[in-house]
Amino acid sequence: MRRLVRATSSVLILSGLLLVLDAGVTLLWQEPVTAVIGLIKRGEINHGLVDRPLSLSPLDNRALAGITNTQGRIAFYARLYARRAAIGEQIGSIEFPKLHASYDVVQGTNTASLEEGPGHYPATAFPGIPGRTVAIAGHRTTYLAPFRYLNELDPGDLIVVNMPYARFTYRVQRQQIVTPTSLWITADKGYERLVLSACNPLYSASQRIAVFASLYEQQPLGRAAL
Repeated sequence: MRRLVRATSSVLILSGLLLVLDAGVTLLWQEPVTAVIGLIKRGEINHGLVDRPLSLSPLDNRALAGITNTQGRIAFYARLYARRAAIGEQIGSIEFPKLHASYDVVQGTNTASLEEGPGHYPATAFPGIPGRTVAIAGHRTTYLAPFRYLNELDPGDLIVVNMPYARFTYRVQRQQIVTPTSLWITADKGYERLVLSACNPLYSASQRIAVFASLYEQQPLGRAAL
């Protein structure tokens, strides 16, 4: 009986220490268990949309032949890639020069997609369509916490979104704390903009932090540059 009591006590003490350690690591860095899962999920991302050349139908080729300006070609490819993107598939990447960080972006904001990385809201446009809003969500404390430091982005800071057809640079306009049901943040506003969102405050889902940025410049890539 004494041995059983000692063994049980040791297990409880060890469990308590592990919980304290997990809480400490989470506070200082991020949740370690989901970080490992996030690394595994990142290695499983389907990169087909960005790695394979996009095939065009005869109708697509005829439509593209009639577009003579760069902006039109970028918008054409933005719509085409949006139609081809599958949920959970990589569509591009996002860079935060101020934070010295970059992440793959996947299509979708469901649970499985956000475990892989920042997720693009399918109801919003792909970058490059005039007058449209691009919205991306991400975790702040779990699954590699790609958006942990959104609160450190100040007006004027740059955010870069790399797509297969163009590189888009946005300038931060402002931050705003909103409710989880504030879907208005993703609405179109008549100009090209980027909206990033994540849970707020850290370790809570009671609010959302939203970062708004406007398009600063774009550089066509691949066939969009021809």
